Amino acid sequence: MNWDDASDPAGDRLVGTDADGEDRAVEAALRPKDLGEFVGQERVREQLDLVLKAARARGATADHVLLSGAPGLGKTTLSMIIAAEMGAPIRITSGPAIQHAGDLAAILSSLTEGEVLFLDEIHRMSRPAEEMLYMAMEDFRVDVIVGKGPGATAIPLELPPFTLVGATTRAGLLPPPLRDRFGFTGHMEFYAPAELQRVVHRSARLLDVEIADQGAAEIAGRSRGTPRIANRLLRRVRDYAQVKADGVITREIAAQALDVYEVDARGLDRLDRAVLTALLKLFGGGPVGLSTLAVAVGEERETVEEVAEPFLVREGLLARTPRGRIATPAAWDHLGLPRGAGAAGPAGTPPQQGLFGG
Repeated sequence: MNWDDASDPAGDRLVGTDADGEDRAVEAALRPKDLGEFVGQERVREQLDLVLKAARARGATADHVLLSGAPGLGKTTLSMIIAAEMGAPIRITSGPAIQHAGDLAAILSSLTEGEVLFLDEIHRMSRPAEEMLYMAMEDFRVDVIVGKGPGATAIPLELPPFTLVGATTRAGLLPPPLRDRFGFTGHMEFYAPAELQRVVHRSARLLDVEIADQGAAEIAGRSRGTPRIANRLLRRVRDYAQVKADGVITREIAAQALDVYEVDARGLDRLDRAVLTALLKLFGGGPVGLSTLAVAVGEERETVEEVAEPFLVREGLLARTPRGRIATPAAWDHLGLPRGAGAAGPAGTPPQQGLFGG
């Protein structure tokens, strides 16, 4: 079971907040410590294993690694495994935290030889820091600018060899010069239900929770293909089983618990269903602009676009078109509504369909 430390709005909203220290400690304890324990991502794991073994055989620092994929798939976990496999310390930071070249220079200058620098959301780093990173990755040095204007002087600063592990949820936003400097690039895929069952079983053993195969399958099926979400749902189902049952997680107990937390059989939560319900009942299935849809469900446009939409599109329940968002036939079926039963404007068209762009 593999998931990231970085905040994941989709994961948090599924089961409430996990901000307390106990839950964070549990997440840390559940992390796999080496590639052998890491579940799923077979291709990335095999390729990364070769990269690390070759570096160890040469007695060299591992190549820079870029990991891309949706939140919660294991990018942070893999960065920690890379450090453990190389016997090196790890430094963790994020792109939004590096707003000036000086911020990055301070971090790089304090690295030790062979250290792993994990840079989460690397596509959100400032442009000046990004340009400094080019030289640091390639030549292991940076130029520190002292002074301003015509009297400014560039002082070269040598860096010890280090491994940069960059993680991004939006690989397309990375400029080619930065992307090309990574020696290994791995794309993290969503997990199959069978893989998530293995994740749930492993986590249940570590949490000392008794779980039946069908109980694990029920949790896996509602986890949106994401290990982090599977582990959070497992902890909430564990709570339900301890309070409402004998502590054993069966399929029935898992289903009852997840219904309490408003996670349905396909993994849709309250926000997902609110978006679909508004789209179907208020706008006749669309097309409708994203801004209009967000107002209808009382959420920010960015929340609907970045949190709910990707999963609904991946599940085939919603589609993006040049005219706006539309519901698919599967959306009507999933909510149990007769197709085309929503409100309609003149001539049977959805109301105000062209006021806002998608």
